[in-house]
Amino acid sequence: MRNFSDLLDGYRRFRSQQWATQRDRWDELKEGQSPKVMIIACSDSRVDPTQIFDTNPGETFVVRNVAALVPPFETTPGHHGVSSALEFAVQFLNVEEVVVMGHGSCGGCAAALSEQMKDMPPGKGGFIADWITLLDDARAKVVHDHGDLSSRAAQLAMEHEGIKTSLANLRTFPCIQEKEADGSIRLIGAWFAIAEGRLHVLDDETDQFSPVE
Repeated sequence: MRNFSDLLDGYRRFRSQQWATQRDRWDELKEGQSPKVMIIACSDSRVDPTQIFDTNPGETFVVRNVAALVPPFETTPGHHGVSSALEFAVQFLNVEEVVVMGHGSCGGCAAALSEQMKDMPPGKGGFIADWITLLDDARAKVVHDHGDLSSRAAQLAMEHEGIKTSLANLRTFPCIQEKEADGSIRLIGAWFAIAEGRLHVLDDETDQFSPVE
């Protein structure tokens, strides 16, 4: 278990090793960034996209939140964190691919499935409960398809449906619609199995997840 002092030790290793050996790369990055891939992932501490995909600094534009969710396009007043990050990546960085990566044992998906935080006040679970209402339609599908919502099969189905929900919501954004139409952007769904350390990718034709060989 690490605390901030341990993190500072890690920083010192980074400064003396990675920074020193990648100075040319960091000199390039000080002028700006030009990642080709945006990754929308879960905040879960066990699934760091930069580690899973073994990327270097500046190669991926990453947004992380509970359950790797993307809200649908809307222009109502408010603070649209995911939407603003998406807008920046797509319209200003001109990323060519957007990956939505969910994972096994996702607490956000489990909470959506069990509705254990429903009606909780903000600060005690209410913010999470409100956020994961984005999964209400996905939950309804899982409820329809699986009798036992506590089963591993139901949990896995919920995690997969969560990814599909975010992909569908991405396609409500005009900028995504335009760029998908002209072939300048590609949306990808992925799911990472923590226990096996294996990545599964969504096949657009079969609508099924398959492990990467």
